[in-house]
Amino acid sequence: MSKRQVLSGNHAAAIGALLAKPDVVAAYPITPQTPLVEHFSQYVADGVIDANIVEPESEHSAMSVLTGASLAGARTFTATSSQGLALMYEPYFRASTLRLPIVMNIVNREMISPQSVWGGPQDSLTVRDAGWIQIYVEDNQEILDMNIQAFKIAENDDVLLPINICYDGFYLSHLTEGVEVPTQKEVADFIPTYNPTHVKLDPETPMAVDPLTPGDLLQYYRELHMQAMDNAKRVIKEVNDEFAKKFGRDHFGLVEPYRMEDAEYVLVTLGSLTGSARVAVDMAREKGVKAGLVKIRCLRPFPKEEVKELLSGRKAIGVVDRNVSFGWHTGIVYQEVKSAISNLHPVPAVPFIGGLGGEDLTTELMCEAIEKVVEAGKNGNMDNKAHWLINRKGR
Repeated sequence: MSKRQVLSGNHAAAIGALLAKPDVVAAYPITPQTPLVEHFSQYVADGVIDANIVEPESEHSAMSVLTGASLAGARTFTATSSQGLALMYEPYFRASTLRLPIVMNIVNREMISPQSVWGGPQDSLTVRDAGWIQIYVEDNQEILDMNIQAFKIAENDDVLLPINICYDGFYLSHLTEGVEVPTQKEVADFIPTYNPTHVKLDPETPMAVDPLTPGDLLQYYRELHMQAMDNAKRVIKEVNDEFAKKFGRDHFGLVEPYRMEDAEYVLVTLGSLTGSARVAVDMAREKGVKAGLVKIRCLRPFPKEEVKELLSGRKAIGVVDRNVSFGWHTGIVYQEVKSAISNLHPVPAVPFIGGLGGEDLTTELMCEAIEKVVEAGKNGNMDNKAHWLINRKGR
C-alpha cells in the first residue's frame, strides 16, 4: 500500500529511481542536483538496493560510463544541471543516436554567464534537439511518478530512446510537498525487468559500436530515430493511462488542459510556473473572463497535434516562458507553439518572458499576462515581441 511522505523534489526523484531499480548510476555533483544522487547513494550504502554507483571525474565521464553500461544491457540512471549538462554534451548526443534508454533527471538551472545557481530551464531547452525525449513536470509528485514511468517509456521496443525528466531547481528540487510513494511490489508489477534485445555487448560475440558511418546510412539512422520519436508520443500516452489506472494519478500524457472546455483566452505554460498560472485562470473566471490553461508536459517529441487541437478557435493565447531564444525576442516554447498552430486561422499570440534567474512568477504576474492576452484578443494584436513579466515589488 502506498505511503504519503513529505519530500523535496530531489528526494522524490531518488525514490522514483530507487523503485525502478537501476543497475548502474553514474553522476557528478552540481547544484541544485547534488542531493538527488546523495539520497540514492545512501540507499545503496544502506543495502536498500543492489546497484553500482560510479563516481566519475566529470559529467562527460558520467554519461560515457552509462553509455557502456547501457550497451552491456544495464538499466541506467543519472542526473545533472546546467554547466554539467553542457560538459556532457558530446556523450549526451551519442546516447540518443545510439538509441540507449538512459533515464536522466535535469534539475533545471540557469546557464552562465552572468553566474547564477538559480532555477530556470534554459539548460535543458537549449539541447532540446539532441534526440532525447524531454518531459517537464510541475510538482514533486509528478517528479516521482515520471521517474517511474520514464523507464517504461524509454525501454519500450518501439522507442528505445533516452529520456529527461526536467524540473525547476530550488522551486522543486529543494522545497517539500506531500508525495504518495507506491510500494516496491506495485512498481515491480508496473515496470517489467529490463531485458534488451536490440543490442547487448558480449565478449563472445565482439562487435563495433559507433564506427565511421557514410551519409546514406546516417540518413537512414536519423529517419529511424525520428520515427521512434513519433512512436514515443503514443507510448507516453499509453504508459500514462496504465499508470493512472494502477496508481490513481493521471498526468495527462503529453499536455494537460485546464478549464479549456469553453476557454476564449489561453495561457500556455511549462513546468512549476503552471501552479500560479492555474490560480490566475481561476481568478479570471471569477471576473467573468473565459480563461483556460494548457500545460506542455512533453517538449520532445513536441505534441503539435494536441496543441493545435486545444488552441483552435480561441480568441487569443499567451505563452509564458522562463527562458529566452536569443535573436527571436521571445522564449523557446512560444516558437514551438507558434509552429504547431501556424496553419490555423490567425490567432493573436502573445509571448511572455519572466522568472529568469529564479525570480518569482507570481499569481499577480500571471493575472497581468491574462489581461494582456485579453487585450490582444480584442485588438487583434499580432506583435511577436515578448512582454517581460517583472516582479516590481521592492524595486
